[in-house]
Amino acid sequence: MSLKCRREEFEKVNSKKKGAILTFNGVDGYDVYNCSIPFDYKGSRYMYGRVEKREQWARSRTMLFEQTNPDEWSRVVGVEYQIEDPNITVIGREIVLNGTFALYRGGKLDGIYALFYRGTDVNDLCYFTTGPYNMKDIRLVQLSDGRIGVFSRPRNKEIIKKFGSESQIGFAIINNLDELTDTEIANAPYIPNLFKDGEWGGCNQVYLLDSGYIGIIGHKSYRSEAKDGLTFSTYLNIAFVFDPEKFIIIDEKIIATSCSYPEFSAKLPYLKDCAFTSGIIMRHDGKADLYSGLGDCAEGRIAIDYPFEGYGEIVPYNNIGY
Repeated sequence: MSLKCRREEFEKVNSKKKGAILTFNGVDGYDVYNCSIPFDYKGSRYMYGRVEKREQWARSRTMLFEQTNPDEWSRVVGVEYQIEDPNITVIGREIVLNGTFALYRGGKLDGIYALFYRGTDVNDLCYFTTGPYNMKDIRLVQLSDGRIGVFSRPRNKEIIKKFGSESQIGFAIINNLDELTDTEIANAPYIPNLFKDGEWGGCNQVYLLDSGYIGIIGHKSYRSEAKDGLTFSTYLNIAFVFDPEKFIIIDEKIIATSCSYPEFSAKLPYLKDCAFTSGIIMRHDGKADLYSGLGDCAEGRIAIDYPFEGYGEIVPYNNIGY
């Protein structure tokens, strides 16, 4: 079944959920979207967010926000990184932040790179490595033996020619953060049978499960044409389980679409159907709060059922209070 048909089937039985569009203070005139998941640090809850004016492209900055009320976040002044679409994880006793840097030469986009930062103070993380040319959505997870799982996301003409899909996801294991190089990431073997013709996507947040499986909250995308001839870039929130021993995907499913969230604006009309996943945070009632960027100008939150049911519980990060 095509991704479009799967989306239609999902929406038949999943009505609009009660949720919220997050409010961000201290950034008047700017949108905040495609955020990291929230995390606890020294008694407060924070998230990193992509900050950009509505009419601008590739001029994003990532800023740190502290939660001041439910679904309300306020800027932490003085913390800023020249990246977009921030993601965080914890490796050992360090927080690792990564995001996409857009490189321009002569006024034209020359490519994108994933930049990685590390440290124990969320106010002052240090750059330490760069991913492969034109690759974003690289994600890390610490495994039970202390090694690090690395998920890549190549998207290029060679991928289309070989697989029909626009992207693939690879997986490799390294011993420590010092081994996180562009070569190791680029050479990660591809996980089979994840994307069909014309589809693309990637991992957004990765979780070690106590079963040894890896739970992944990600996105899948396709292009669709509306009645007025406008071509939409449709991004869906998905979840799947990865078996690193058998190198296979288990239980891949849609967990939300743009219709799952309260009404939101879009940076441009063709992005109205864009739900670029951030990740999940477990709730006390056993459900999960799913966070997602929306329309390239907002961040939403809804409650969903635990997406990895039957495959293990999430192993909490051991450092900053998850």
